Amino acid sequence: MSAKHVLIIDDEPDICELIEITLMRMGFQTNSAYSIEDAYTLLKKNDFDLCLTDMHLPDGNGIELVEYIQKNHPTLPVAVITAHGNMESAVRALKAGAFDFVSKPVDIHMLRTLVSTATKSAAVTLDRKTVTTITGQSSIVRQLTYHIEKLARSQAPVFIHGESGSGKERVARMIHEQSNRSDAAFVPVNCGAIPTELMESEFFGHIKGSFTGASNDKQGLFQTAEGGTLFLDEIAELPMHMQVKLLRAIQEKAIRPVGSSHEISVDVRILSASHKDLATQVKEGLFREDLYYRINVIDLSVPSLRARAEDIPLLAEQILQNLANKSGLTSIPTLDKEALSALKSYSFPGNIRELENILERALAMAENNRITLHDLHLKPRQRQMPEEHTSSIDLAGQEKNAIIQALEETRWNKTAAAKRLGLSLRQLRYRLEKMGLE
Repeated sequence: MSAKHVLIIDDEPDICELIEITLMRMGFQTNSAYSIEDAYTLLKKNDFDLCLTDMHLPDGNGIELVEYIQKNHPTLPVAVITAHGNMESAVRALKAGAFDFVSKPVDIHMLRTLVSTATKSAAVTLDRKTVTTITGQSSIVRQLTYHIEKLARSQAPVFIHGESGSGKERVARMIHEQSNRSDAAFVPVNCGAIPTELMESEFFGHIKGSFTGASNDKQGLFQTAEGGTLFLDEIAELPMHMQVKLLRAIQEKAIRPVGSSHEISVDVRILSASHKDLATQVKEGLFREDLYYRINVIDLSVPSLRARAEDIPLLAEQILQNLANKSGLTSIPTLDKEALSALKSYSFPGNIRELENILERALAMAENNRITLHDLHLKPRQRQMPEEHTSSIDLAGQEKNAIIQALEETRWNKTAAAKRLGLSLRQLRYRLEKMGLE
């Protein structure tokens, strides 16, 4: 098997040489460039497995190079080297599509970790079976699935927002499972469920005797997630003092256990989520702006169930199959037409979680494994009779946004956009004409 090939771009020969020596000892083949122009030339002549670039170059900056590689070599991971403490540049690079960043002066251990993570065989990642999936065939679900696949190739922090019960943890788990971190742990934590006085110990661990009751050393969540993904659900619930400590841990890629006098480097990807509007929380002084800026490098929205009502029959069928397996039933329960119609017009304030609860309760009441409208016990005020038109408008708006986004990402190439959305070219043209976008 041939050695992996890494392109190094920095106008300081000493830094190039340091990185070259480090990577050669790891068994990598390297090429160095001292300008963006030199880098373009090498990229045209060679196939690389990773690109490492400085932010400030004589004929431009690293962001330009990241954007060029995203456009012309979309499968090539690129990491940027930033000035120490310059998180603004690092965040800009991640938003532009950089895989990750490393700060000057270059920490050899962090560099080795970054390079190892970035150059893991893409074939292994593609062949790996994803355990977690999203049920649905709507254009909204197809678009969400596409974004998940794209985000899985990056190390950038992702903020996942959506209503309670919409499947934010499922989305986070999918990003992890499709990434080259999938062999390591996925550690989900509900920030609102940890007592305030135990938070620091839970996140960063503690050493024996550091406080009353600390009878043994304990690893925190960051160390448990080493090499993998830490999912911080309901991050808006973190108190201010923990927001400060979390920000430092993310920026420095290091933690200090309670009672310890030294820091421990950690290699963890951060995914976070909340059903609250964090931007509003920042304005109201309830959430730190600098932490929001750091975790919200990439924003991913999970649609509500009512925004993809067309997926309800498939979801219901899957949930009933699971309930049948759990209960040891020999046949899968079914919904009659009236019951299914009622579910499709229901507002679902609790989203998929509520659908699961409704069907589990209904199955207990049903006769002969056949669920009727009466078995569902839906509250009339939560049925979308007068609001059905509004719901359809919301759904149409979601579909329109997904189509526009796909067109913009493919530079209005309709054939490519249709493929991305899972539609035929004729179906896409029909929708464009219907929406007045033709």
